[in-house]
Amino acid sequence: MTSLREKILKSVPAPAPIVQCAPAAPVAAVATAEQLAYQRIKMNVHGILIDRVELDKLNRLPEEQVRQELARLVGAIVAEERMLLNDAARKRLAQDVFDEMFGLGPLEPLLRDPTVSDILVNNSRSAYVERHGRLQPVDLVFHDDAHLLKIIERIVSRLGRRIDEASPMCDARLPDGSRVNAVIPPAAVDGPCLSIRRFPAQNLTVEDLVQSKSLTAEMAAMLQYAVHAKLNVVISGGTGSGKTTLLNLLSAAIAPNERVLTIEDAAELALRQPHVLRLETRPPNIEGKGEVTQRDLVKNALRMRPDRIVLGEVRGAEALDMLNAMNTGHHGSMTTLHANTPRDALVRLEHMVSMANANLPIRALRYLITAAVNLVVQVVRQSDGTRRVVSVQEVTGMEGEVISMQELFKFARTGVDDRGKVLGYFCATGVRPRCYENILLAGHALPERTFDPAWRVEA
Repeated sequence: MTSLREKILKSVPAPAPIVQCAPAAPVAAVATAEQLAYQRIKMNVHGILIDRVELDKLNRLPEEQVRQELARLVGAIVAEERMLLNDAARKRLAQDVFDEMFGLGPLEPLLRDPTVSDILVNNSRSAYVERHGRLQPVDLVFHDDAHLLKIIERIVSRLGRRIDEASPMCDARLPDGSRVNAVIPPAAVDGPCLSIRRFPAQNLTVEDLVQSKSLTAEMAAMLQYAVHAKLNVVISGGTGSGKTTLLNLLSAAIAPNERVLTIEDAAELALRQPHVLRLETRPPNIEGKGEVTQRDLVKNALRMRPDRIVLGEVRGAEALDMLNAMNTGHHGSMTTLHANTPRDALVRLEHMVSMANANLPIRALRYLITAAVNLVVQVVRQSDGTRRVVSVQEVTGMEGEVISMQELFKFARTGVDDRGKVLGYFCATGVRPRCYENILLAGHALPERTFDPAWRVEA
C-alpha cells in the first residue's frame, strides 16, 4: 500500500537540471593598499615640488631638461623624507610626478600604450580600457574625485571650454586628436567620469583594413572609386564600430586639387589633402550665448565655395542643409550617422530632417534623400571585437512612396568558433550598381569578378 509520503513525493516534479552559467564579467580592479600608499607618496612629493619649483621657468626649458631636473629633485626629496624606494621605484615616481605636473597624471601611461583604443574612467576608483576590441579593467588609481576633476579641467581648459556644475558635460579633444567626453556631478552621480576615444598611433590605410579582413580588396576599390567619382556616401553604424576611421580612409581618394571643408563637434578627421578647412562647433557660454551649431556651420559652409563637405556626424536638423548641399553642386560629400542597418540610416535621415521643421510632404522628403544619397555603407563592431563592413547598398530611387535600395556587397555570418571568433565570408550579390557608369566616366574600371556572386572571401 502506497504511503501518504510516497504519494506526495510522486506528485512533486523532478528538479530541473543544473545549468552552468557563463562566468560573470570581470569587476573593475580595486586599488590595493600598496597602490594607495604609493599614491600618498606621489602626492606628497608633488606637493613639495610645487612649493619649491617655479613652473613658469620650467615651462621655458626643453622637455628632456625638465625631466632630468625633476628626476634630480625627486631623488633629493626621497632622500630628505627618508622614503624607502629602490631605483626602479624612484624612476617611476619621477615619471609619474612629471605626468602629474605637465601631463594628464595617471592617464599618461595608457595614452602611451598603442594597444589601447578606448579609456573609460567610471570614477576615481574604477576604470576600463579597450584592447583589440575587448574591454578589460585596469589599475588606474586617482587620489580622489578632486584629482580626477583636476585632470578633466586640464583637458577642457586647453580648448578654451569649461566644465562646472552649471555646464556638467563637455566634448573635447587631446593634442593627438583623441576624442574626449567628460561628465561631472551633479549629472554624474558617482563622481566625475571620463571617456577617451583614441586614434591609432600610426595612420591606417585602406590596405590595412583589407589585411585585417574588415572588408575585401574589391569592396575597398569600389568605395574608393565611388569617392573619387564624387558619389555621395553615408557611413552608418553603432558606437565604436569604426565609422569615423572608415570616413578618414575613404577621404584619401579625394583629389588633391579639391577644396574640402570638414564640420565636426570635436575635430578628429585628419584629411591629407592640401586644401582642407576644418570647422568645429562651440557650446554656449555661461550666459547661454555664443553657441555655434553644426547647422550654423553647414549653412556658412555653402558660402565658402567648397567642392566637398565632409560632416563628421549628422545627428539633428543639419541633415536638411546637408542633403540640400549634396543636391546643389557639392557632389562627393560624405557623412556618418548612428543606425543599425542601411534602411534604418535612411529612416533616421527622415527623422532628422523633420527636426528642422521643414514641413515637407513625406514623398518630397524621401525624393530629396534619394536624389542626394548614392551609397550607404554599414559597419558593425562584432561580438569578438572585430569591425567589419557588413553591407554596401545603393539608393536607386523611389517605388511609390518607398525608397528603393539594392545591396551590392555583404558579410554573411556563419557562426562562432570555440575561441569566440566570428566566422563568415564576404561576397557580392550579383547586382551591378547603377552608379557604376559614374565610376567609368571618372576613369576607373573594376574587374569583372567584382560583382560576381560566385566569389567569396573568408573572414
